[in-house]
Amino acid sequence: MNIHERIDAAAIRMRPTLAISPEKVCYVILKAREFDVLDSEPGDDSETDDESWSALARHHDDPTYRELKAFIGSLNQDEQVDLVALTWLGRGDASIDEWDDLRAEAARAHNKRTASYLLSKPLLPDHLEDALDQFGLSCEDYDLGHF
Repeated sequence: MNIHERIDAAAIRMRPTLAISPEKVCYVILKAREFDVLDSEPGDDSETDDESWSALARHHDDPTYRELKAFIGSLNQDEQVDLVALTWLGRGDASIDEWDDLRAEAARAHNKRTASYLLSKPLLPDHLEDALDQFGLSCEDYDLGHF
């Protein structure tokens, strides 16, 4: 094993661990892609919080929305905290080297509205995919047929 291979192997061993399984994150990504959470254009940051909540209210009868909200709600607190921290990581709020701080902030912010908060993010699946990539993970590695 040459020096570069040893460095790569050490970096893999030093990656933070997740409380949520990558498979569950991939399920959220899959369902979020099926469901267009908001009726806004990607990159349109002009929408206010009131408009986000209004858009969410329009989708409460959507079966995929309800399924995804129930799934997120069924996760334990540590899994929900990881899901929020992964969202923030994927949107660039911090680097993987700052995972512990990012996760601690997500834990401090945790409340009973995690599913609604996450479902208000129009780029949720992209952020989660980007975060998994930083962990060296890909949804292509998982079979989500049993969910």
